[in-house]
Amino acid sequence: MRVLGIDPGLQNLGWGMIRVEGSRITHIANGVVHGTGDDLAQRLLALHVGLTDVITRFQPDAAAVELVFVNRDGAGTLKLGQARGIALLVPAQAGLAVGEYAPNKIKKTVVGVGHADKKQVQHMVRLQLPGVELAGPDAADALAVAICHAHHMGSGLAQAIRRSA
Repeated sequence: MRVLGIDPGLQNLGWGMIRVEGSRITHIANGVVHGTGDDLAQRLLALHVGLTDVITRFQPDAAAVELVFVNRDGAGTLKLGQARGIALLVPAQAGLAVGEYAPNKIKKTVVGVGHADKKQVQHMVRLQLPGVELAGPDAADALAVAICHAHHMGSGLAQAIRRSA
């Protein structure tokens, strides 16, 4: 099973693809789609086109997106929410069910603590996906989303983890 993780962002939308076979996960690819253009509509279009290309090229079986957290800047939160809408829409257009996970749940699943920093997340992603070349912090976060989804969906990995607990 191929799982696509998405870390939504208006300027940088991270994506990461893993393969789940029983209790084993392996890295397929990762990258960043850039929201380019002079206005919001153009940036959203660039994200839509780029993420659609990722799904077309890698044909995931499942997808997951990080939930948006609310920050002090209401306008910034709203714009991030619109980028997250693209992150939900594109996999849904491809017929995929889309899981959603809070940042703390992703960090707790991948690192073991819910308030891990970006460097800790990147370190644990590298440990769980040996030899991975990360396209940047947003791609690392997206791979963490995919790993989290693999642990929490009805995959063989989730079942193997439950049996060993």
